[in-house]
Amino acid sequence: MAKSGESEDTQDIFSELLYEIFTSPLNLFLLAVCAILVYKIFRPSDGSGAASGPVEPPVPKMKRQDMTLEQLRQYDGTGEHSRVCVGVNGKIFDVTRGKKFYGPGGPYAAFAGHDATRALATFSVNDVKDGYDDLSDLSSMQMDSVREWEMQFTEKYDYVGKLLKPGEQPTEYSDEEDAKDNKTKKDE
Repeated sequence: MAKSGESEDTQDIFSELLYEIFTSPLNLFLLAVCAILVYKIFRPSDGSGAASGPVEPPVPKMKRQDMTLEQLRQYDGTGEHSRVCVGVNGKIFDVTRGKKFYGPGGPYAAFAGHDATRALATFSVNDVKDGYDDLSDLSSMQMDSVREWEMQFTEKYDYVGKLLKPGEQPTEYSDEEDAKDNKTKKDE
């Protein structure tokens, strides 16, 4: 018999809640705002990009190449293709897809066309160096952080090549290696 009383109590609470929601203009307004937000979050995307503005055409994948710091500086988002590349732990990544973060005016624009390793290790955008940085003064914890960042960049962005140390010679990459990398990315 207690279950019948509990059921009635639950119905009473539910009835009171509905009464409060639907009799107050403010509550009706807030309910409508919530419904619109839920709709915008879960609505299917038609792929037109109309809701989020114009969609830029994808930039073709870069040919695999190693670069010096001077060459990397050309890819700061202001060049002829407006491509953005970032160096992380001796590797160069094409982060053009993340241009709103790394491109001109973005919160991490200081990384564009630079070796961002030290800045990522110290969590300070101001720690981007203009010259070669051997990173020998970083702690083991900071180097662990750098390796985690490197993994994140590897998963999210295209690997372009090595960031060359002064005097180091670039590797000559073949077109077959680029094609193999493209196929591997598509299979994932």
